[in-house]
Amino acid sequence: MTWSELERLVETAERDGRLRRALRHCRSRSELVLAARRLQYRITLEDIRGARLLHKRQSDAASTPTSWRRTDGHQLEA
Repeated sequence: MTWSELERLVETAERDGRLRRALRHCRSRSELVLAARRLQYRITLEDIRGARLLHKRQSDAASTPTSWRRTDGHQLEA
């Protein structure tokens, strides 16, 4: 698993504006993976998919009214 590499890339991009701008020019996930590999980060498409899914889940949970949220963090079905 290369999840730690993806985290490292994100942390570096947050600190380095030039890297952040370069990564923003990527037009697809594949381009992002290739750019990261050129910079010596070993990330995969699966890492990006997982990160997007995690982000979506966190965003959905944050926008769910408290009365609809279970204590274990999972969303209740309506």
